[in-house]
Amino acid sequence: MTETPPDPPETDPLIAEIRKHRRRHERWQREGDLSVGRRLAQIGVLGWIFVVPTLGGLFFGRWLDARFGTGIFWSAPMMLLGLCIGGWTAWKWMNAR
Repeated sequence: MTETPPDPPETDPLIAEIRKHRRRHERWQREGDLSVGRRLAQIGVLGWIFVVPTLGGLFFGRWLDARFGTGIFWSAPMMLLGLCIGGWTAWKWMNAR
């Protein structure tokens, strides 16, 4: 029976997560907690990151409907696509911190 050698430390996902956690903790110790204004600004940015693609998809869908005379055929799918893009972008933005 042959055993596989352990992953080198640079490719081990657990070690990578521990290093990321340590960097975040060191930054927190250096900079401290965020102010109330900064937290409100982050919430505002998060809202815009989520809302703008959703409204953009809705407006694009309404434009397609007006151009092709399809009632509301394109509005819902384009709004849903914008909603998905906004949710994905917001998720990426929150996890980049």
